[in-house]
Amino acid sequence: MTTFAHPIASARSRQGGLTLVELMVAMTLGLIVAGGVVAIFNSTSSSNRAQTQLARLQEEGRFAVTRLKQDLSMANGQYCTNSGGVAKPAAASQVYLDGLRTPIVYAKDVTTAIPDLTTKWGATSGSNTYPVAPSAQYSMPSYMFMRGYDCGITSASCKPMDPHSLVAAIPAMGTAVGDRVKGTDVITVRYVNADRGWAIGSGGTTIATAASTGSAITSISIAPASSSEPPATDFTSGDMAMLADCSNAQVFAVTKSGSATLTPDSTRNWAAPAPQQPLSAPKLFDFNRDFQTVTYYVKVVDNGNGQTTGALMRRVNGGTANPGGSEDELVRGVERLDFRYGVQDVDGKVRYLTAGDVDAATGISCPPGEVNKITSAGCLWRAVASIEMNLVIDGQIPLYTLTPPELAYTYGIDGKTTATAPSGHPIKPSDQGFVDPMLRREFTALVSVRNFNP
Repeated sequence: MTTFAHPIASARSRQGGLTLVELMVAMTLGLIVAGGVVAIFNSTSSSNRAQTQLARLQEEGRFAVTRLKQDLSMANGQYCTNSGGVAKPAAASQVYLDGLRTPIVYAKDVTTAIPDLTTKWGATSGSNTYPVAPSAQYSMPSYMFMRGYDCGITSASCKPMDPHSLVAAIPAMGTAVGDRVKGTDVITVRYVNADRGWAIGSGGTTIATAASTGSAITSISIAPASSSEPPATDFTSGDMAMLADCSNAQVFAVTKSGSATLTPDSTRNWAAPAPQQPLSAPKLFDFNRDFQTVTYYVKVVDNGNGQTTGALMRRVNGGTANPGGSEDELVRGVERLDFRYGVQDVDGKVRYLTAGDVDAATGISCPPGEVNKITSAGCLWRAVASIEMNLVIDGQIPLYTLTPPELAYTYGIDGKTTATAPSGHPIKPSDQGFVDPMLRREFTALVSVRNFNP
């Protein structure tokens, strides 16, 4: 007798499945593959974050250097005169060096018109004692045009002094938000903003004198000759005037009547100013506004997530309270800022010195000085022919996946010319309140300045 299998039972007998062992092996292999994918993603993501941060760091470093160079290259620059004069040989080497041109000051106390000034009349700073207030017209001294401050971790280490001690608006050093970053230098430069001012003559601003050409100035009438000149209202009542041409300049106190008339103030001047002879492209400036004071320092700022970083600050004319004043944050991530000053001495030799060394020089070590000088204190500041700037900029965001070689960086100003771990530098990020696991790069530039013209 023939038998036949039921079709449903036959189909069930041919069905198969995964055993528990096979399922566990498959899951394990899947986890290994998934783990590899995650590891590759994390590695790629970390590398991408580092590359993005490095690109941003490089761009901000270039901007910081460019902005610094713009101001430092103008240090001590005057309106179309620079600082040159009649060339004369230095006795030791017969190298011809120019005498230094500088404005003649008629105002009894010009310091009231110069913001961020740490060299007060009669003050003692380092090895220098600055002169008492003059009793007659004089040449503006060298130290009023430029001054630097070289600082370590403590305020006592600042040479020639801690600028905060006399300019409270420049913060004291510390690690709290708003403090000045420890181990960073400060520099103040001054120059005439030649893009401003009012041209004398040609249907514009005019000078009235008492009797004949060359006699005392009785009044100045401001009349902008073109739309490129500032309005007369920019000259604030109480400001001092600077009358300059391509040979020299003079600074004197004035009173302002009406909207555009200036009169020399006999009570606040040592003598009555007179137009320079001969006048060569003369121009009137608001001394308080147009003789710009620019100060750079690094401030601790809040960077979020409980982290702080350093910000490069540019302070103009003592801040917002003064004519043309401002204080702006330029770049974040700045941890170090150091300057070295290339000075050309009486023998024509150039040396790179710290701010303390420049400030301490007097007398014979200085180049030919200004006419009618009142002191040799700080005279080497006018011999600064170039400035070397050095910065360390970090990536601002900690990257805890960085390896020790990636954390290392150079900083030549400290003698670290090979990549060194953050803890191996004389001034460590931890000393400044910053964390170690960040990308850091050194930026260095050399800029020639206009204050000395051999």
